[in-house]
Amino acid sequence: MPNNKPIVRIIGTGGSIAGVGPDRMDFILYPEIGDHITIQQSLDRVPEIKDIAEVKSEDLVSVGSTAIGASEWLGLARRINAIFREEPEVSGVAITHGTATLEETSYFLHLTVKSKKPVVITGAMRPPTALSTDADLNLMDAVRTAADPNANGLGVLTVLNNEIQSGRDVTKASTFRVETFRPNELGFLGYADSDGKVEFYRAPTRKHTINTPFLVDDMTDLPRVDIVYSYAGADGLLVDAVRNNKSDGLILAGFGGGTFPPAVIDAALKLVEDGVPVVLSTRSTAGRVVMTPKKEAQGFLVSDNLMPPKARILLMLGLTKTKDGKELQQFFYDF
Repeated sequence: MPNNKPIVRIIGTGGSIAGVGPDRMDFILYPEIGDHITIQQSLDRVPEIKDIAEVKSEDLVSVGSTAIGASEWLGLARRINAIFREEPEVSGVAITHGTATLEETSYFLHLTVKSKKPVVITGAMRPPTALSTDADLNLMDAVRTAADPNANGLGVLTVLNNEIQSGRDVTKASTFRVETFRPNELGFLGYADSDGKVEFYRAPTRKHTINTPFLVDDMTDLPRVDIVYSYAGADGLLVDAVRNNKSDGLILAGFGGGTFPPAVIDAALKLVEDGVPVVLSTRSTAGRVVMTPKKEAQGFLVSDNLMPPKARILLMLGLTKTKDGKELQQFFYDF
């Protein structure tokens, strides 16, 4: 009989979902030990996945996600784009990833994968060696979602704790709880639920994947963009350090709707005078930073509702296309 199951490619990158602890009661020491199982070993723990899809697995890297950066992002985007280009029979791609930077990787891929087919990222808050691990079910749910035709056209998704979220909006909100990933106030997209069904109720409206101009397959590096966090009494020391380093861009994480200590603004204006884009963001966990006549006259950009780590990613990619302030600002409204 022909095999009519969808084909899902699974890429392992390490992280807690592949972590190895000293015993079943360890929930915190395993990252320091640094051992990981392979993606095939993860799949062997969940033989039921074979009932859902025909899976093909590979390990791209095997690290904690604190070690993930531009090089790994580019490698992932390149590999995913190659899979969709060279293997048209593949229904979707699932990625296992550490939770520390999962929200950043998901947004980077949301902007750089060039296919309508689903890319689903999952991880775990408890390693597979721990009591009550969430690794196995999260992997199952990621494959279920990547295999679901209703996931097409939604961009890069994350699936943890049965919740499907957009790679643009998802953020890690708790240090150890399994329900750590949240979409702030915008709401998650749907469920990979307990009855075996994948159900969607919302869809992203900002442009993504095939509707972005960011082509990274031939890139080996990205522009350097730094983040400076504001606090009561902050001076210009850290902004000056960014300027002296000759970084390509800066994200300023300010108070509330985008206000900053005067000394921070004074230092940032010197960067603007040097032609370095400075994006005003917020350390608040929800809401927009909006443009005002004064900010515009000073030459600043605003992040809209992107959190600082995601604003950094968009500016890094934006700088591969243009250094024009108006064009860069439009990216923050479009993506």
